[in-house]
Amino acid sequence: MLEQIMSMIFTASFGYAIIRITSPILFAALASVVAEKAGVTNIGLEGTMMFSSLFGVLFAYWTNNWFVGVIAAMLVGILIGLIIGIFALKLKTNIILAGTAINIAGSGGTIFFLYLFTGLRGNTASLTTPQMLTPKIDIPLIKDIPVIGSIFSGHSILTYVSFILVIVIWVLLYKTALGLRIRAVGENKNAADSVGVSVLKTKYIAIMISGALAGLGGAYMSMYYSQSWNTGIVAGRGFIALAAQAIGQGEPVGAMLASILFGFASALGNKMEGLPGFSSYLVSAIPYIVTIIGLAIYAVTQLKKSRKKS
Repeated sequence: MLEQIMSMIFTASFGYAIIRITSPILFAALASVVAEKAGVTNIGLEGTMMFSSLFGVLFAYWTNNWFVGVIAAMLVGILIGLIIGIFALKLKTNIILAGTAINIAGSGGTIFFLYLFTGLRGNTASLTTPQMLTPKIDIPLIKDIPVIGSIFSGHSILTYVSFILVIVIWVLLYKTALGLRIRAVGENKNAADSVGVSVLKTKYIAIMISGALAGLGGAYMSMYYSQSWNTGIVAGRGFIALAAQAIGQGEPVGAMLASILFGFASALGNKMEGLPGFSSYLVSAIPYIVTIIGLAIYAVTQLKKSRKKS
């Protein structure tokens, strides 16, 4: 049995699957990183991805253009981020409750909007055309390298965008004036306010960037990964992304590594479903078990650090 698993892991197709599964988690994890840096906990990533995945695929269908769908998904993410900001920052609603409300709305509201705009129930598979799906990119030179080409080439354009954004977000946070303001507000909003930084404006900007990133994750799910929208499309990836952000200690690179870990766990679970002797229920729980273990290790590490400081 162990030999079966090992032989399954050390294949190009498994490496390809890890990258493919990692991308939507990475988009959402980066969304969480930006929000947390500003001192805003965006727990509404799951709901944001649900809405974005639906409206992304709908706009792609209406325009017969995948790029329009991606932009629409980002705009929907920004709008939801703004809504969370208004409730949490202006109306002083508990931000956890605001995010939870978005997640609940994402479950039922998307079904309502799908039926309202299309008359369909449950999924958009009947609407899918090739023009609605994000294109796959073959990387010159790399595509011709044995094994490596099979792993790293031929992914959706959004897959490469997700990993490029790790660098972009790091540069934003640590090499720009906006990033300095975001970090200052998150670390000490009173000190930031005392030197003329608009705390409220900065938090709004951060949570809207967070929404746009989560929107990209939603677009990836419906316009590439599943190739249509369905009611279970996000499947907890927004919550896994929150864990990835925490395990990555709120840093873009750390969040990427944690996302890859969860991508590995999900890919392993998918592959093991076809092996005899494994319960499908247990196998499907592997990503979530890894999430819990990862958070437990993170919590213990942070506890030890706090004890050393005290």
